[in-house]
Amino acid sequence: MWTSTAPMTLSTHSTGRKRRSMCAVHGSPNSIRKTNLWLHNLRVYICAILGISTMIVAFASSIFAPAIPVVMLLYGVSKEVATLGVSLYVFGFAAGPLVFGPFSELKGRYIPLVLSMFGFTIFSFATAVSKDVQSLFILRFFTGFFGSGPLTLAGPAFADMFSPQQRGVPIVMFCLMVFIGPLAGPFTGGFIIMNHSLGWRWTAYIPGILGAAALVVMTLFLEETFQPVILTRKAEHLRRETGDWSLHSEQEEIHLDLRSIIRDNLSLPLKMLVKEPIVLCMCIFGAFVYGLLYLFLTAYPYVFQIKRGMNPGVGGLPYIGVIIGTLFGAAATAATQPWVLRKLKQNNGEMMPEWRLPVAIPGAVLFTGGLFWLGWSGYKGNIHWIVPTASGLFTGFGLLTMFLPSLAYLVEASGDKSASAIAAHTFLRSAAGGAFPLFATQMFDGLGVEWACTLLGCVGALLIPIPLLLYIFGARIRARSGLSA
Repeated sequence: MWTSTAPMTLSTHSTGRKRRSMCAVHGSPNSIRKTNLWLHNLRVYICAILGISTMIVAFASSIFAPAIPVVMLLYGVSKEVATLGVSLYVFGFAAGPLVFGPFSELKGRYIPLVLSMFGFTIFSFATAVSKDVQSLFILRFFTGFFGSGPLTLAGPAFADMFSPQQRGVPIVMFCLMVFIGPLAGPFTGGFIIMNHSLGWRWTAYIPGILGAAALVVMTLFLEETFQPVILTRKAEHLRRETGDWSLHSEQEEIHLDLRSIIRDNLSLPLKMLVKEPIVLCMCIFGAFVYGLLYLFLTAYPYVFQIKRGMNPGVGGLPYIGVIIGTLFGAAATAATQPWVLRKLKQNNGEMMPEWRLPVAIPGAVLFTGGLFWLGWSGYKGNIHWIVPTASGLFTGFGLLTMFLPSLAYLVEASGDKSASAIAAHTFLRSAAGGAFPLFATQMFDGLGVEWACTLLGCVGALLIPIPLLLYIFGARIRARSGLSA
């Protein structure tokens, strides 16, 4: 139940031909953050719900990876075709935000999130009982499509609930979930595949069960965070309470048709990619990192299972090194928060998005170094497994400290368009995440681990200047754009 007591104002204006007086209910983001909803710390529970839901859908993306050899044998397809079970799921992550992002700016966060988790749960169970490889791949795509809701809307929901001073830590925790999920999936799926009483179908049943639990919690306990929708509910309450049917919110004045939805909403994330250089740069930056996260689903089995003869379960445990690296990255990012708060105080409370970027500079350097380390310590089977595993500390640190600033920067810089900016980010990074595994096998077979990782490290080195240049020139670029207009 909506229980806000947000401060609000009423304004009167005339409408159209009838010239009838109407009263509009107004509020500000700060007033919404100060309502009973937030004073009672419900935002902590909302963050937990969004974080766990994000980890579940991200976990489901990679838990299927160890089942690829089983699918090859069961359906008689090549490894590249079987890999579509992972890639199409992540391509679903790319398509979903184009719907859920703009939809949330029209109808709020709650409805899209619940619909997203409902669809994710249904299609997960449908995947588990699929009868042929075609239906398996189609269902995996739609599972990812619906699962993209939490990935797309958690950032905007944090922007709804938290002021710039408070936003850093929640976004850090969200990004941890984005990475821990895919990194925990491979060794979980590996042990499932090794258990003959379970089999590969449980790589879909388990996400379905987790999704169903998250759906129940989300439906019962998630609160709306989007200010215009909260004010719409307040206006509805006032109409019933006072009998004054002229009371309305500005959101209720928006009349939609299919053409306007496509023109003004579904196309907005793509327009931002084309027209806003900051959005494009940050999306490319995040896409490379996210693509490599899923490329590791091929690289690590190559290093630890093919080169060192480990089984799918044990061979997935080196991902824990990357997880530990992301935890260090989260700690380093959180440690910059006091510096950001000092800068904010010195700037009279006005947040500059560029303050989120400095941690990405050493992160990009360490990430690149970790790729070289993995390649040149992993290509020979006689090198102890701990050496390439330790490279995960560097790559994990870089994964989070490169990805998170790109996300936080877009949230801070895009204002009311944050959901569409994050949708653009999710679209491009998920496209990369789906595409990278498709060419990874040929790349590692053709170049070898050492030279494949060297090539990737060189590309990573080219991206190092992006956060530095935006830190220096970002404010001037934003001043000439319509990003936050």
